Amino acid sequence: MHRIPPAPLLLGLVGLIPFLWGAATYLNGDLQAWGAARLGPRFVGPYIQLFYGSVILSFMSGVLWGFAARADGGQAATGYVLSVIPALWAFFMTGGGPVAAGTNLIFGFAGLLLLDAAFSHWGLTPPWWMRLRLLLSVVAISCLAVGVWL
Repeated sequence: MHRIPPAPLLLGLVGLIPFLWGAATYLNGDLQAWGAARLGPRFVGPYIQLFYGSVILSFMSGVLWGFAARADGGQAATGYVLSVIPALWAFFMTGGGPVAAGTNLIFGFAGLLLLDAAFSHWGLTPPWWMRLRLLLSVVAISCLAVGVWL
């Protein structure tokens, strides 16, 4: 097993804050009221998760595009095509209300994990990539599930 370098691990964990905050404010009415009063209503509950989840799926499209640039020929073309899927998913699948959008983001992050695995299998990612992506994906999906199923 390859150890995740401290900087990507720390930045990845910090990047989970909006998902964790959204879940916490969904579960705790007092915290939600405090956050809505101080930060605004779109920065609590599922609303912050939905917006941030769309941003992260789009960001990850760019990351995958960068990995595709390491490939050649048909593999590069396939990588570029696959890399745009998370951003397009976020764009087309996050309407229809918070439950539908949250559900679609869950599927988007699960699909992204499959794309991460493909890029890793092709040797285009760092050796620690899947350990980091699995950790971050499990937390993000779990937090989104709070807004969808609780």
